[in-house]
Amino acid sequence: MIKNWTNIFIYHIKNNKLFTALNVVGLSIGIAGLIFALLYWNDEQSYNDWNPEKEKVYQVLVQLTDMPVMAEHSARLKTYLDKDPNVEKIVFAENWYQKGKIIYNGKKEAVDKIINAESDFFSLFPFKIIKGNAVSAVTDETNIAISEELAQRVFGDENPIGKQLNYLDAMSVVRAVYRIQGNSSIAPDIVVNRLKDLTNPENQQGLFALKLLLKLKDPSKAEATRLLLEKAYYNEVIVPSAKQAGFSLKEMEKKIGHFTVFMEPLSTARLHSVTDAYPEGRGNYQFLLIMVGLSVLILILSIVNYINLATANAIKRAKEIGIRKIVGASKGNIIRQFIFETILMSSFSILLALVVVELTLPYYNEFLNKNLIVTGSQFYMQLILIFIITVILAGVFPAVYVSNFETLKVLKGNFSRSKTGLWLRNGMLIFQFSIATFFIIGSNIVFQQVKYLSNKDLGFKAHQVIDISLNFSKSDYETEDVGQHIYNKYTTIKEKLSKIKGVENVSTGNISFDGQDSSLTPILYNDVLFKEKNVGIDFGMLELMNIKMVKGRGFSKQLASDTLNSVLINETAQKLMNIKDPIGQEVVMRNQKLKIIGVVKDFNLLSPEVNVPPMTFYHLKTLDMAGEISHVYVKLKSDNMENTLSDIEKLWATVDTEYPFKYDFVDKQYARTYETYVKQKNLFSLLNVVVILIALFGLFALASYSIQRRMKEIAIRKTLGAETNILLKELSKQYILYCIIGFLIAVIPVYYLLNRWLENFAFRIEIAIYPFLIGFIGLLALTLLIVLSRAYQATRVDVLKYLKYE
Repeated sequence: MIKNWTNIFIYHIKNNKLFTALNVVGLSIGIAGLIFALLYWNDEQSYNDWNPEKEKVYQVLVQLTDMPVMAEHSARLKTYLDKDPNVEKIVFAENWYQKGKIIYNGKKEAVDKIINAESDFFSLFPFKIIKGNAVSAVTDETNIAISEELAQRVFGDENPIGKQLNYLDAMSVVRAVYRIQGNSSIAPDIVVNRLKDLTNPENQQGLFALKLLLKLKDPSKAEATRLLLEKAYYNEVIVPSAKQAGFSLKEMEKKIGHFTVFMEPLSTARLHSVTDAYPEGRGNYQFLLIMVGLSVLILILSIVNYINLATANAIKRAKEIGIRKIVGASKGNIIRQFIFETILMSSFSILLALVVVELTLPYYNEFLNKNLIVTGSQFYMQLILIFIITVILAGVFPAVYVSNFETLKVLKGNFSRSKTGLWLRNGMLIFQFSIATFFIIGSNIVFQQVKYLSNKDLGFKAHQVIDISLNFSKSDYETEDVGQHIYNKYTTIKEKLSKIKGVENVSTGNISFDGQDSSLTPILYNDVLFKEKNVGIDFGMLELMNIKMVKGRGFSKQLASDTLNSVLINETAQKLMNIKDPIGQEVVMRNQKLKIIGVVKDFNLLSPEVNVPPMTFYHLKTLDMAGEISHVYVKLKSDNMENTLSDIEKLWATVDTEYPFKYDFVDKQYARTYETYVKQKNLFSLLNVVVILIALFGLFALASYSIQRRMKEIAIRKTLGAETNILLKELSKQYILYCIIGFLIAVIPVYYLLNRWLENFAFRIEIAIYPFLIGFIGLLALTLLIVLSRAYQATRVDVLKYLKYE
């Protein structure tokens, strides 16, 4: 029986090559899209799955009223946490992922992922220890633990345990080599413990200084620990501030704000964190849902398309089914045969989909900045589930449909079906029109929004401006006056850069255009506390970036006061503090009175998802912030930029002998702040093409089926003298109606969902009527193209072929 079914299947493939190809291609495209989405989904969901402690490990985050959420805390919190019986381990760490270099036998190796954490780090992140042991790995500053990859690069086949490395001009002994078993929110190349002084509460470190990880005995009691930490912040900030200022606790809390503590478990940190708190970043849950949702939608569309094609092709097999019934085939036998054929078609489609995925996976990985591979037991189980669902949905309806052919009618050539079946097929076609409308309109709106972001006036001009990483040695930070020493070294570099032909301007500032620094700090005006972004800059920084002044003036080298007590504010800060005439007004920053000398025009420093923050600008020397200089900005002339960059690189070889020359164009740097949305635009555009093709496949099938059923009607009309244009109008009008209905069904969902998507942006377009008009006209044009082409072919047939037996 199987052999007979297979032979029949092969026979029909040979005689219906086009329909078979459309079936397989349409279904494989839908399956391939879902495979891509599942690979992404599995990768994002797998973060920290390897970690047996993931439910017990929490990162502590804190937010002061309307300030951004921060992951930094004071070591003084340890005093409170030691009293909590539910806290099993407390691990403080310095800023995640420091950069540095290690030296072994004269060989230098630059490392970008170095974590400075307390000795219990490996009890919270129990990486597999390949050599050595975790207990003694980072007990003090003389020990160091390294990853397996780094050990291979530095030591090759040597055993690293016991070997000495030079790290930060000090010798450290390798005590452990570890392997990270899977995706991890923390994945360092080196773990060190140099926090002895920083974690001593007696040293009174800054309020926001260290990362804080906790391991709880009972995760269900995490709320009690969270409330304890909120109380600790109240006692450490509100109470002493009130005493010092002479205010009541309620008055001081009203002035400073309320501290909200977040306890985020490691198990959900990747996709559901309130901020990018872990060094490996935060996944984009919205983008993940969009990808999976659209992929499922396309697979459903592919299955509907398959059903339409299968039922359209069934008319050619009506007599075969009638004859099989006469010779004794049961209804169940026919259903099983057609399900068997669907299994074969689905198998071919999945194989083709896997080939497509394997061939295009490198481009997909580049698109997502990942390293996905088609493997894993979870993936294969999902693939089997896709296969079963596809067979059930795509196989059962066509099989039941064909098995219900009435024997005598089909043998007489009457293939008409019930109105129920007709409405079901038409309903599926309307569904396809709706999905196509959704994608056409949606991709247009997404394109317009991303185009708006690309062309929007940012308030600064970063064209031909490069950001060069500036590294200073450990000894530079051990001098008596660190700020002045670093500023002098930067000034020397600036002078050398300015002499290079092709360099137009050079400056610096503790400012970044990559959208990652959203920190706010307090500023007092008329005894009222405001939270603003404070930025230290050098002379000429605003001019270099072509940032305009609205009122007053910028910083001047000729005025000594500009490095002592002058400050600039932006327009948003002026509105926030409600200063009508800001020039000459005084504000207090870090207990120092500063006089406002100018108002800077608002410019986008962060991602377009957020509004321009209130900002204050001061010279690097004013608040002694020159020690934090870490990069230098260089404006290049348009002529011979390659030669200019080459000359800068040559100079840098003498300026920084330890680290390679690294730079980034600032305009590209800022463009990466909305890179996710550019990817969404590209994804929508690609899926738009796929959906339209699949919808056209289904339209082609149903139009072919419908016209084939009406061939005798067409022949009779032609015999009676009907003109071709009348026939074309008659054959196409129902599809125009279906197109309109499908469009109207999609209008409300697409408007609602795209409007929700646009809410992500502080700067956004308004949804106009044009995308809807374009979507409708485009869909109608494609519909008429397909239907009229099929209808025109039908009007050119020989009428005798369909009337000779009448």
